[in-house]
Amino acid sequence: MSGILFLRTGDLERTAAFYIARLDCRRWLDQPGCVILRHDNFLFGLCARERPQTDVLLTFFYDTPAEVDRLYARHRDTADGPPRLNETYRIYQFFARDPEGRGLEFQHFADPVAQFRSGDDLLATRRSVREFAPDPVPDDVIERIIESCRFAPSAWNRQPQCYRIIRDPETLRYLAASRQEATAPIGRAPAAVAVSVDTTVSPYPAVDGAIAAYHFLLAAWFYGLGTCWMGNMDAPEIKARLGLPPGHFLATVTPLGYPKERAAPPPARKPFAAFLRG
Repeated sequence: MSGILFLRTGDLERTAAFYIARLDCRRWLDQPGCVILRHDNFLFGLCARERPQTDVLLTFFYDTPAEVDRLYARHRDTADGPPRLNETYRIYQFFARDPEGRGLEFQHFADPVAQFRSGDDLLATRRSVREFAPDPVPDDVIERIIESCRFAPSAWNRQPQCYRIIRDPETLRYLAASRQEATAPIGRAPAAVAVSVDTTVSPYPAVDGAIAAYHFLLAAWFYGLGTCWMGNMDAPEIKARLGLPPGHFLATVTPLGYPKERAAPPPARKPFAAFLRG
């Protein structure tokens, strides 16, 4: 379910143009006399009326303080001052105004927050994480991630995937040393998850395993957790240490934890046309 906040405006096109140019909003839907704008998963509509509705505060939040600083550079002309840390709410923020006088708040949460990402944002921002905060990952969060992973596709819908949660420090150290530097991030995480596939059930275990594992990586990112793909883990000694049945294909063992630092913006990608080459 989603929602839309509708606001009255006395100058529809000018106000919509402001939010598009200055806040990177997109036109989500045009209706007679109304424009619905989208800012990630925040939908708000502007509807032409004789008098604008200005007694509101629209809050936009961002992943990093640097993004708040970037918005401050754009809105310095109406800002109430430079961004600052609000110790009461643990947010980095400043306030400004839109052309019709509505209040705008731009903020970054200094502490981790619950899931909020939209689908396209999730796909575009997921990053591999190799350094983790020491905070433990709550059981109920992992359970919600795996609940989402029940819907990962598999050949003939046989659902052969298995997710094994690893918290034992000695096992984490063993896995971290299994492929030297390549698997070292496991030793820096408070937990890890092994993703395996029952080869007696799946006709294509490598494919089903890759799909199930990437479903887990995306779901973990949705809940604010970092992961990192570890390849070439399907070794008999590793599976024996994890207690996996001999007939299981081990797709990956990913570290799991809250990132030590906020992830940097995604690196530049090749032009769109480059991905269409045959």
